[in-house]
Amino acid sequence: MLNELKENVYRANLDLVNHGLVLFTFGNASGIDREKGWVVIKPSGVDYKHMRARDMVVVDLDGKVVEGRYKPSTDTPTHLQLYKAFPEAGGIAHTHSTYATSWAQAGKNIPILGTTHADHFAQPIPCTAVMAPEQVEGEYEKDTGRLIVRTFSEMNYLQVPGVLVRSHGPFTWGKDPAEAVYHSVILEELAHIALLTLMINPESAMNKALISKHYGRKHGKDSYYGQ
Repeated sequence: MLNELKENVYRANLDLVNHGLVLFTFGNASGIDREKGWVVIKPSGVDYKHMRARDMVVVDLDGKVVEGRYKPSTDTPTHLQLYKAFPEAGGIAHTHSTYATSWAQAGKNIPILGTTHADHFAQPIPCTAVMAPEQVEGEYEKDTGRLIVRTFSEMNYLQVPGVLVRSHGPFTWGKDPAEAVYHSVILEELAHIALLTLMINPESAMNKALISKHYGRKHGKDSYYGQ
């Protein structure tokens, strides 16, 4: 099971590159074995071209390395905070993709402006608050995770499987590493479409009934999209 998870996490990391969401060693993906309480994540700073499944690092939920010859990603504490707070998350991805990161740097939520967004995210994709200086100078990566969790204190993380960390970039999650990457791809496309839409018409908005219709037909007990 652990080898299978390593392979899945390795493939997820390569998919971030293949979808054009990651340059050089930017970004990372992880997956969790809930039964054992182990998280598999990309090693820190290792070139994707030379990385293999056996290079993935295994840590426990306290961040202690269980297996691996490399140091885990520096974003590991952020992933761990999300796994602890989001019990149905089986995979997490983080990138510095161009359009999503631009919204994060601008400190703006990505609004719902059309059915493409509503098919995948039930609400605007939130941007977190600014981190306090003591958080930056203290447990920075862990506090990044805590900041994301606070952002979702009144939101359903399953209905909005992604976030923009202010001045940083996007994090997404899903039932497994592959779905976390899928949501990263979707989030980047939504960020791009929203930017173009607002350039064409800054007053763009979407009917709330249409949002509910499109999200509901793909998600939940009354969904009817697909086979």
